[in-house]
Amino acid sequence: MLLGHDALRNLCRARDLLSEVHDAKLSIEDVAREVAISPYHFIRQFEAVFGVTPHQYRIRRRLDLAKQLLAAGRHSVTGVCMEVGFSSLGSFSALFAQRIGMPPSAYRRRLRAMVQVPGTLPWELVPGCLSLMGRLPPGAFRSFREA
Repeated sequence: MLLGHDALRNLCRARDLLSEVHDAKLSIEDVAREVAISPYHFIRQFEAVFGVTPHQYRIRRRLDLAKQLLAAGRHSVTGVCMEVGFSSLGSFSALFAQRIGMPPSAYRRRLRAMVQVPGTLPWELVPGCLSLMGRLPPGAFRSFREA
């Protein structure tokens, strides 16, 4: 399917609108109206250009954001569910598990175990002599070299 420059620009604008996770009220019909294409023609063109339907694209973007939020660990799974635009925790968890391969809580545990603050090591990896020396008062050494 050959598209003109304007049609391609409109589809890219529609993709950007669909990427806005926080605007969950925006329907596919609203997006099609915004870019001046009939809804059915919009869905066909969008899938031809981007390889997925607009609905599938929106779900993928929401799950990508959910993965980022779960990895950061600042939100509960329910908080992430609501933050990315799902209204049902059960639907979110089932879809997440289906597409990602594990439930959101397991994904969060797995990633949080791998994430580390840069420049720090877990105490298990620090040699015992260094951890003991680190707890000594500064006056315990005569010079830096001695430390």
